[in-house]
Amino acid sequence: MSFTRWGPPIDVLPLFAREEQALLDVLTGLDADQWAAPTVCTGWTVHDLAAHILGDKLGRLSRDRDDYRTTAPREGERFEDFIDRINDEWVVACRRLSPEVLFAMLVDSTSQIAEMFGRADLDALGEPVSWAGDEPAPVWLDVAREYTEFWVHQQQIREAVGARMLDEAEFRGPVVDTFMRALPHTLRDVDARTGRQVAYTVTGQGGGKWTARRTADGWELDRAAPTSRAPLASVTTDADTFWRLCTRNPADRGRVTAEGDENVCAALLGMTSIITSSNG
Repeated sequence: MSFTRWGPPIDVLPLFAREEQALLDVLTGLDADQWAAPTVCTGWTVHDLAAHILGDKLGRLSRDRDDYRTTAPREGERFEDFIDRINDEWVVACRRLSPEVLFAMLVDSTSQIAEMFGRADLDALGEPVSWAGDEPAPVWLDVAREYTEFWVHQQQIREAVGARMLDEAEFRGPVVDTFMRALPHTLRDVDARTGRQVAYTVTGQGGGKWTARRTADGWELDRAAPTSRAPLASVTTDADTFWRLCTRNPADRGRVTAEGDENVCAALLGMTSIITSSNG
């Protein structure tokens, strides 16, 4: 069986427009009170979260398509703190914009994002995806990470306004698959002999089985069940709990089954697939 550092590529390009349309369908029906509703993102309303999504898209177009890079961490500022700061600055500025203006700008930016990624060489190495490792990552992983960002924030908006969650396998499956690519980096400090395996199973819509195997160079991921009858550790949970754990959203730990080495299981349950101070 062939193993690679982050497992087989993920193709999310066909999903960008559809995920965005699902978001627009929700935003279209919101009244003023719902736009002002608080979200799980502390201090941010639905309006703020929609503005954050817009900022992600416009920032990505400016940096990657137009090579326009005018922001950078201040002297001594950690990257994670830099990201938090510029995100907050953008959201505060966008509070001057009406929901109608935000909506129109979201519509315009999504087609441009899809067009930009459609021209990219997805198999080439690009910038690191911080929660998956410090080394350059394949572009397909970076693009998939971008999709997960949009999907998670849409879920948070839907939850805040009581809308049906976007949990169909076609939308949630690539998110689960992408988040699992943090597993080798999560296990980087776990010392095990070559050939030992760690298993992670996600049940429900968009779930699957993944195995990390220790090699001479570190941990590598495969999208398959473990071949070992006694993996070093194994965790099983449902897809909804999994994405919440990976993004530090409130999650029900009672839906998790963990077996094997307790320290490794704890590492798996602490795995994050977003930019946080613990990614480094």
